[in-house]
Amino acid sequence: MAETQVRTPNRFWMGVRRVAASDRLSGLIMLGFALAGLILANLPATAHLFETIAETHIAIPRTNIDLPIGHWAQDGLLTVFFLMVGLDLKQELTTGSLANPKAAAVPMLCAVGGMMVPPVLFLAVTALFARFAPPGPGLETIASGEVYSYSAIAQGWAVPTATDIAFSLAVLALFAKALPGSIRAFLMTLATVDDLLAIVLIALFFSSLNAWYWFIGIAVCAAAWAFLVRLKRIPWIVAGIVGILAWVMMFEAGVHPTLAGVLVGLLTPSREIYGEKTPRAARYHDKLQPLSALVALPIFALFATGVHFESLTLALVVSPVVVGIIVALVVGKPVGIMLVAWLSTHVGGLKMPKGLRVRDLFPAACACGIGFTVSFLIASLAYKNPELSAEARFGVLLASLVAASLSGVLLSRQSKRYAALEAARKASGDHAEEEPEIEESALLEDGTQSVSMKAFTPEWLAAMKARRQERQSKKGE
Repeated sequence: MAETQVRTPNRFWMGVRRVAASDRLSGLIMLGFALAGLILANLPATAHLFETIAETHIAIPRTNIDLPIGHWAQDGLLTVFFLMVGLDLKQELTTGSLANPKAAAVPMLCAVGGMMVPPVLFLAVTALFARFAPPGPGLETIASGEVYSYSAIAQGWAVPTATDIAFSLAVLALFAKALPGSIRAFLMTLATVDDLLAIVLIALFFSSLNAWYWFIGIAVCAAAWAFLVRLKRIPWIVAGIVGILAWVMMFEAGVHPTLAGVLVGLLTPSREIYGEKTPRAARYHDKLQPLSALVALPIFALFATGVHFESLTLALVVSPVVVGIIVALVVGKPVGIMLVAWLSTHVGGLKMPKGLRVRDLFPAACACGIGFTVSFLIASLAYKNPELSAEARFGVLLASLVAASLSGVLLSRQSKRYAALEAARKASGDHAEEEPEIEESALLEDGTQSVSMKAFTPEWLAAMKARRQERQSKKGE
């Protein structure tokens, strides 16, 4: 009986971690919370209660920090997600795909292209509304009937710049099981650089800097964190206090406080020290994944989409803000990525990963039109007007659903084509270069994914030898 009581929590925690590690399941959970927020905020029976909860203020004593719960989800809980981003970036820059800039050059440049084209399309679409739609030149009417100037609408240019890596990989996991790993690796490198550029964009364009001495506080917290996480035994209570102080300093300095997570993540060691088997950045990333994927992001999505509209009508769908964001994400993202991929390989002389052509990237490029998390955040930062912010977030949700559906269809067709080619290759007996089968086993207690490989077994070696001999005999004939 005692043994059962000991093992049950471990099994439960392993199950939680397995769900959090699944791109498919965590993406669907976050989408479910986003749709729930939109419904709860607009149902007559729940709208008032939802608004009351979202607007209930919680303050930190002896500071200027007094935020409603909805903003705590955005500025507080989302810091966990940005800490994950910082840890992931540090690992990728040190030992991952970004450690070799030459090999990662094409997806890195594609990330830049995918962030430059959407704002141009957003500004162009909203300019067409201002030029040709009522009430007159330079003015635009949103769904509520309110009229705003083109300059006020144009403040949302940065909303459609970011790609949501979790949702993009979830779409790949759902519809692209037979695709080669090089496409997934390309998308992950692109999305990682996209996250980095989004962080820079938030820091540069959505920060209102305050007194200089707060930045000294940020520097002190950064130095303290860097020292603490390099100790053999980390005093986690002290490290936690330093992390919270870094968040407070960021808030008081006028920098978006979620970037405190990126700062401490980038300062965490990403190579093994003291004889450890795995780098601390990778280990902390795995430990924080359940908190980020199953708590922070779903709650943020719930409140981010929990905006009330007078009526969910066709007027909302054809609002200049919503249309501009849909066009920018659904069209602008893949156009920017594909254009830069073609130019960098055909004009710049760079090379795609082995076995990939530029046109093979189009379905995955469409998945990059899924904006979600960071786009929701930028929408709330870009528009101080609550109506414009609400429409922008609705536009991001709608555009993400369209992009996910479109990319899902294209990826499914591409995956079937690759599966058919693989089946034809096997049927023809061309197995010379077939890789050993890899099987994933259970998640270990420390969060490590154990992997078993049926490699170089006697049967596999014998089959490979027989195929080579058969080809050689055919050549001799």
